[in-house]
This record gives sequence, C-alpha cells and structure tokens, in this order.
Amino acid sequence: MQHLNRLGVAAGAMFLGLLGSAGAAGIEGAPSPFDKGGVKIALISYISAGDFFQSYQAGAKAQANQLGIDLRIFPGKQNAAEQREQIQQAINLGVKGIVIDHGLPESIGDVVQQAVDAGIKVVAFDVNLNNPAVPQVEQSDHELARLALEQAVKDNGGSFKAGYVYVAGFAPLDRRNETWEKFKSENPAVVEKARFGVVSDTTATSTSDQAKAAFTANRDIKVVFAPYDEFARGVKLAARDLGIADKVKIYSADVSTADIQEITEDGSPWVATAATNPAVVGAVSIRAVALKVAGADVPLQIVVKPVLLTQTALREAGVKTIEDLAAKLPSFSTSDAVTADWIPAKLF
Repeated sequence: MQHLNRLGVAAGAMFLGLLGSAGAAGIEGAPSPFDKGGVKIALISYISAGDFFQSYQAGAKAQANQLGIDLRIFPGKQNAAEQREQIQQAINLGVKGIVIDHGLPESIGDVVQQAVDAGIKVVAFDVNLNNPAVPQVEQSDHELARLALEQAVKDNGGSFKAGYVYVAGFAPLDRRNETWEKFKSENPAVVEKARFGVVSDTTATSTSDQAKAAFTANRDIKVVFAPYDEFARGVKLAARDLGIADKVKIYSADVSTADIQEITEDGSPWVATAATNPAVVGAVSIRAVALKVAGADVPLQIVVKPVLLTQTALREAGVKTIEDLAAKLPSFSTSDAVTADWIPAKLF
C-alpha cells in the first residue's frame, strides 16, 4: 500500500504460484463452465506479505477448491510494473477470470482493460479501477474507520491529541481517510498532531521508526488512529520502545491471529480494531469472478460488513486466534455477498 516501486523492473516477472484444483470434477447443477471443472482463474496481488494477505489468499484458495477452479496465484511484491506484467501473463495463459488484489489504479488500468477486451472477467479487491466492467469487492472501509473512531471517543472522550498513520493512493486507505477527515470536522476538539506512514515489505518496522519521531516531537499524543494492522503493529512497537505504552491508545482496522495476540497481551496499547475476516473477503472475491464467468449479473460494488473487536471483549471471550473468533462470533466467518444456489454454502 504505497506509491512504491512505480517504475520497478517488469522484465523477468515470473508466475510463481500454481494452486487450486486443475483436475477437479465439475459441480452438478452448476452453469457452464463450472459443470465441467478446471476453470482457470488468476489471483494477482500487489501485496502478499503480512497475515491479512495470507489469510485472504487462503480464503480464495478454499473457495476455488470448492468450485473446481484451477486457481493461479501471482505473488505481490509491491511492484506496480511487475503487477502489470503478471496481468499480461494471465491474459496470455487464457484464464477465464482475474481477481486483482490491491494495486495502483494508474499503473494497471490500461492492462486490465486489455483483459476485459479479451473477454476475461475481472473483479478487483480494494483497488478502484473506475471501470464499469470491473466490480469492486471492499470491506466497507468507511464503516471500518467509523467503528474504530467511535470506540476512540468512547474510551477517550471527544477531546484528545492524535497521531494518524496514512499513505495516499490506495483505495482502502483513501476511503478510511475520508472518514477520518469527516470525524475531525465533526469533533473539532480532536487535534491531529502528526501524520506519518509508509507501505513497503517492512511496513511495521518502517512505521515504527516514523512513530518514534512523531511521539518524540509531540509528547501530548494520547490516541493513534492506524487504520491498517501493519501500521498499528509499528506504532505499538514504537510505544513499547519509548516506554509510553501505558500513555497511548491505538485504534486500527483489520485483524489476524498475530494481531489478536498483540492486542490481548498484557500492557498492550492496541485497544481496538474494526475488521472483516480476510479469508471471507478472499472467498467473496472468487465467488464474484466465478459468477461473472458463469454469465450472472454481479453488482459493481460488493461490500463485506465489518465488526468492532475491542481488547476487553477479546480477553473476556478468551479469543486467541482467528479460528477462536470465527467460532465465538459466527458472523465473522460468513458472508452472504455474491452467492448462488450452486455455490457451496459452507466455506470452512
């Protein structure tokens, strides 16, 4: 999530993942081509590192296996030029559908249009391509931010000095930023003292370095809105290193098993996150592209609803993993977005 490596090396970009059910039988009663199985779909990511993206891919694989899809996964390397090359490779492979997972719209819009022109069905997750042929799956990012910020006010009142972690140019962060700006306008006693952030293959550690500088220069920061879990992890690390973990509260978005462990550990300043289940989002992305391949109508905007997870609630429920969370909060492990009677109802 950053305008990073915009001019990275395209030559030599290689397809590195081949996972799924290439020889799987078709689904009885499914529309063509899913009645025969082996439908080639490509999942092309901009970012693959981090628990969220690994879980997203796991959900995509699980749904693909259930649908007899031959899922080709291209690993994200935060490299816009390489992502362009991977989309072109997928077109050349003759896939029936492509899921674009994050990316920079200005870098891939034209090559996505090439895929559409070739008759390939395309769905995007958290990258707004402004293309009427490409539905977008999103986590209701405005709602994610709203839930986290409402909890910040509940915990701290409507007057506090805040740090804010943000990198422009990524659809989910830009949408969360819109909610942050609206929140500030409606709560003038909330003062943004510092804004920082970086997205790279070392997002947490790089953000930690920036957070240390922000905390050192603004010792009155008591709340940090870090609406991406890698951001929150970096801010937490900085607060710990500076010995101010008991003086700062961090509010985030997204969740993983590692996040839950960091939120619930003793003395953690990370007190709440708003999240969807990334595995469910991955599954929804595959369902959306499968329905398009099958000729079904798919809405242009596909929203997976989030839930608020507080440190207190997670501790009281004894939640230690994503699996615990899904078991104790069933709504976290399902979504009725874009489905059909021929698609298996139970994912995991």
